[in-house]
Amino acid sequence: MALDTQAIVDQLKEASILELNDLVKAIEEEFGVSAAAPVAAAGAAAGAAEEAKDSFNVELTEVGQEKVKVIKEVRAITGLGLKDAKGLVDGAPANVKEDVTEDEAKKLKEQLEAVGATVTLK
Repeated sequence: MALDTQAIVDQLKEASILELNDLVKAIEEEFGVSAAAPVAAAGAAAGAAEEAKDSFNVELTEVGQEKVKVIKEVRAITGLGLKDAKGLVDGAPANVKEDVTEDEAKKLKEQLEAVGATVTLK
């Protein structure tokens, strides 16, 4: 069964914002994807979502007892200024780095856990 791409595009042009929102939600649920992340194609096979993950987000889940050390480590990792790094740490849970390789994510997790923070890789 071939897709009639032009017909689909024409239907999307005529759809209301509410209908498009419902379509996005249905695609997210059906294929296990998120519209916030880059998506190769809406009609991708369901098996594609099960492929090995190649990018990770490093999330600072809890600060722990050594907040100052965690702030210093976040500054070193992100290159943020003191105020921005403190804001990120105070706002935990928050992403320290996004879309990093598995090796880099594990390294960052080790660095932050070494100063007492709790980190989650997503």
